[in-house]
Amino acid sequence: MRFFSNFSIPLVLLVSVVSTSFSAIATSTFEAEDIFSLEYASDPQISPDGSKIVYIRNSNDIMTDGKNKNLWLVDVKSKKQLPLFSDDKQYSQPRWSADGEKIAFISNLTGSYQVHVHYLKENRTALISQLQSGIGSLTWSPNGKWLAFTQLVADKATVIAKMPKKPKGAKWSDPVVVIDQAYYQADGRGLVKPGYKHIFVLPSEGGTPRQITQGDFHHRGKLSWTNNSEAIVFSANRIKDWEYKSLEGNLYQVTLADSKLTQLTDEPGKEFNPVFSEDGKKLAFLSRSNALNPYRNSKLNVMDWKTKKVTPVATDFDRSVSAPQWLSSSTLAISFDDFGKRKLATITTKGKIKTLTDTLSGTTLGRPYISGNFSASYDGVIAFTHGTSSRPANVAMVNTRKKLVQLTQLNEDLLAHKTLGKVHEINYKSSFDQEPIQGWYITPPNFDPKKKYPLILEIHGGPHLAYGPHFSAELQRFAAQGYVVFYDNHRGSSSYGERFAMLLKYKYSSKEDFADHNSGVDAMIDLGFVDKENLFIAGGSAGGIATAYAIGLTDRFSAAVVVKPVINWLSKVLTADSGLGQIPTQFPGMPWEHVEHYWKRSPMSLVGNVTTPTMLMTGEKDLRTPMAQTEQFYQALKLRKIDTVLVKVPGAPHGIAGKPSRMITKIEHSLAWFEKYKK
Repeated sequence: MRFFSNFSIPLVLLVSVVSTSFSAIATSTFEAEDIFSLEYASDPQISPDGSKIVYIRNSNDIMTDGKNKNLWLVDVKSKKQLPLFSDDKQYSQPRWSADGEKIAFISNLTGSYQVHVHYLKENRTALISQLQSGIGSLTWSPNGKWLAFTQLVADKATVIAKMPKKPKGAKWSDPVVVIDQAYYQADGRGLVKPGYKHIFVLPSEGGTPRQITQGDFHHRGKLSWTNNSEAIVFSANRIKDWEYKSLEGNLYQVTLADSKLTQLTDEPGKEFNPVFSEDGKKLAFLSRSNALNPYRNSKLNVMDWKTKKVTPVATDFDRSVSAPQWLSSSTLAISFDDFGKRKLATITTKGKIKTLTDTLSGTTLGRPYISGNFSASYDGVIAFTHGTSSRPANVAMVNTRKKLVQLTQLNEDLLAHKTLGKVHEINYKSSFDQEPIQGWYITPPNFDPKKKYPLILEIHGGPHLAYGPHFSAELQRFAAQGYVVFYDNHRGSSSYGERFAMLLKYKYSSKEDFADHNSGVDAMIDLGFVDKENLFIAGGSAGGIATAYAIGLTDRFSAAVVVKPVINWLSKVLTADSGLGQIPTQFPGMPWEHVEHYWKRSPMSLVGNVTTPTMLMTGEKDLRTPMAQTEQFYQALKLRKIDTVLVKVPGAPHGIAGKPSRMITKIEHSLAWFEKYKK
């Protein structure tokens, strides 16, 4: 967030400054330091009567290299906004009470993260909890008397051997850590603390929290109160060997008075995201199959609360439904990803879908991933994050008649006077099998189609994610330095239905997805303004794997930047935090049973072909694609005397660009590497 102090400047000097710098400002492009000044809106929550929206205003702090998360309140009618608090604390999970008079939220106002309630009319804030660990899924009861949330309940660490008593004042080594769980580490967190997530309730006026779920299982995700405020519905995997069955989960009800637990669903797969209609007569929820596939659509269902009969909705809709929220007794608001965009839509209980806008976007700054969130009120007004190819998320609202109003202008002070790269769509067919592929390219500021420009192919991660025509700080920086930036949604990408996503089953990475990228480069050259002697390639995570695989298949790229890759699948799935879920869904069996298959999909199998100068970059604390993967490729390339460098990012997990300076590091090192090999 940017605040400016009032100060005076002599008029003559001011005129001089303006006259000499105006032309430079008017033609300026997106610079590395601009990343610190970017802002975006997230988690917009509309009040029950639709008159106000509270949202999280996200900004960067150049002095701490951190992120600020502040709560702002927007008046829908006047479009005026103001901060709820004027401090440097962090805020999250703003939630309206049913009467619209209070906002509950999580903040470190008192030093640790606790539950607070802000009273709007009185403009007073109350601290109502003294909890010892992280708080999730904060939810009001309909009667306003309770707040429910999830929290980790610590379990005793496993001890195998009894150690002798340490003498007073003695300095021994730290005690050993004994691990006996199948899921024992998580990227960004390190070793998983012993314990289980449970549901608690807390009086909304303060008091003692009470745990209402039990057992050695995790209870997390969306919580939905019954209309009488006497019970909570949630999703949990309470199967005995739940660690090995991550695709399972059922809906349960737990009563407030006696913690009685009732199972509501028992279908194969996972039922989750429950939400009651306003009158409490219907429960909408999502479900996903337990098929051992890397991609599965989420489907909408409606349960009659009295009979518990479940009716699937729009069963033939080949997109993944997200975040259902009731607008009336027969209509819900939903979002779904479609051809690189996130659409906000209504759906009736009979399955009729109407798109309201495709501009739900802008809550990820680095690369142009599909993103965005929304909340709906029962009067048919929806608050959402509105993003474009040239702006991160602002707060906007839309009604069921498709009337859209943007309520904030968070980045105009920074970006309005800058010339950004322009985003264009391109469609082509893969040389592998003529499969249609959608992509986009960014032309540099002041682009001249008669000139020839170097091209960067940037490949998205996942692989079952998707890029689109969304704002991207990283790719705008590339464009600002004179590159045409091309990115595509290759086979396996989401937002195109299950068939397209499943084309990559057991083939990630392979010659097939390489053909999708390579054909895109050919299509870009055919446009006439790409210099085919200056082609570069980059990607992170799944995109890093695809990049490393590509340079084992072709020497057409002048240089490559491989970020947080998998190089050897045989070792990766047995050392990363994702093996339990990845092995059964992305491979035909265990590594020792299918050595040839794992090896064939590993970029290391092609390292003998690589001639492309390669930069490797990974976070030192990455547990998703551990550093050892990157080091294997680095060592192999060095042994072959290929020009290569290894960039280790201290303290960074898999989300390598999680801090502003790290994002800048990633961008500027990539640019420097490409500049070194530009012909």
